[in-house]
Amino acid sequence: MRKQDRTRRCSAGAGIRRMFGVGNADRRSCFIVCVLIAASAAQAEDRSGASVAPLHVVGDGIPQSLTDVAGSAERGRALVVERGAANCLLCHAVPGSALSGDVGPSLAGVGRRLSSAQLRLRIADIQRVKPDAVMPSYYRVEGLDRVATEYRAKPVLDARQVEDLVAYLETLK
Repeated sequence: MRKQDRTRRCSAGAGIRRMFGVGNADRRSCFIVCVLIAASAAQAEDRSGASVAPLHVVGDGIPQSLTDVAGSAERGRALVVERGAANCLLCHAVPGSALSGDVGPSLAGVGRRLSSAQLRLRIADIQRVKPDAVMPSYYRVEGLDRVATEYRAKPVLDARQVEDLVAYLETLK
């Protein structure tokens, strides 16, 4: 694929170029910016007391909730559309949102295509499903390379936020 085609595929690329003053924002640039934004959001929130529950993967999903309470679809929607910790809009098209990316698949109909267990695993640790995924694993803390000391053993999203995202994505039928 030519570099020009890769740039065109990343609709977030124009926004990234404007925001950060960089040249052609290809897929790698989108990924780097996504990681930087997620890291800065994680730094902004105090995760020093956040403990990471072990992931009990069954097949291609995590059937049990990571928390004792149900996630909130309203809070999940807020996470999806904000340019903070999750920053889903950078790479995904989201129903009802004017600004969105196209590096990752559209989230339209994801609640129909995937079960809550499958959604939970894809948010918590996408690399278990797709090792070459550009999307970060938002709840994984072990087995990562080149993690700055202040971020070690700290997930990008806490368990409640993962459950909130699952609750919202389930509504996208």
